Amino acid sequence: MRRVRRGEHLLYTGDFHNAKQLLAAMGRRLSSPPAARSPLEAFRAERRARQLEHETLSRIVVSLDRSYRLELKRAPDVAEACRWVWGEPDADSTVVSLKTLLGMLGAAEWRRKGLSVPGLEGKLHPHYGVYLPTRTDYIELLLSVTEVRGKTVFDVGTGTGVLSFLLLQRGANSATATDCDERAVACARENAERLGLSKRFKVLQGDLFPPGKADLVVSNPPWLPEPPKNRVDRAVFDEDNRFLRGFLEGLAEHLTPGGQGLLLLSDLAVLLGLRSADWLDQELARTGLAVKWKQSTPARHSKAKDRSDPLHAARSREITTLYCLSATSTEAR
Repeated sequence: MRRVRRGEHLLYTGDFHNAKQLLAAMGRRLSSPPAARSPLEAFRAERRARQLEHETLSRIVVSLDRSYRLELKRAPDVAEACRWVWGEPDADSTVVSLKTLLGMLGAAEWRRKGLSVPGLEGKLHPHYGVYLPTRTDYIELLLSVTEVRGKTVFDVGTGTGVLSFLLLQRGANSATATDCDERAVACARENAERLGLSKRFKVLQGDLFPPGKADLVVSNPPWLPEPPKNRVDRAVFDEDNRFLRGFLEGLAEHLTPGGQGLLLLSDLAVLLGLRSADWLDQELARTGLAVKWKQSTPARHSKAKDRSDPLHAARSREITTLYCLSATSTEAR
């Protein structure tokens, strides 16, 4: 611990199972965040602690040979997981953080066995670095939308593609999805093929909307207006509400006459003090959008029930809402 805290990287060459125990033991020796006086203070302290944990534990590294074989006793076969993330090896050896490698192995297992999603016929196969849709509250809200059959769909920030696939299986005519991350684009495209939806689904790499207009424009944007610290964070953290503002500002011009925007949004940012309670209403008024209807559900994910979680006071009260939006400005008529 003293050496990694000084910034040294230590190459581990022993037993694989002992390596995992080493990381766990080091993690237990990291200091916990101090008691916080507010949800916002608790949130900031928790983020700092998680960042410190990542930086510290990532300094234990291991070596892979030219075939991506992990050179540790009792090591599992990691080659497939590495190829899925990095492609074919092009060096005689690769040094990687053990913590990162374990994350890649976990993601590879999800990709192999797939993930069941309520309302979806077939399984999703997430890729490493793509947000895993294990929270079902926003998915169940989307299933309450009845006017789907024959519609064209835009899915902004698609991730695995799950929202597009749910709407396509319920009768939407076509779906065009976007995501800023090439891993998400590849993941969504592969899932569409696995589900037999590739003829009606197209995915593009981009920040926000695809070209043109659609009858339904759906998005489950990052819900916390804070800077992301890595590429995976971009699924959760949206600095200065840039993604959400961009979605609201561009929605009207990408809706067909009578079209609807479907915005899925948690209120955790409000509960943490990162966004005012009237922020969304002000943005809707500014961008010429009206709420046709909305439907909400309390969060049911595991952290909402975990009293040991530093953010339990906020997460236990979290509400996710589906807003059905329409354009009121003359620009969209």
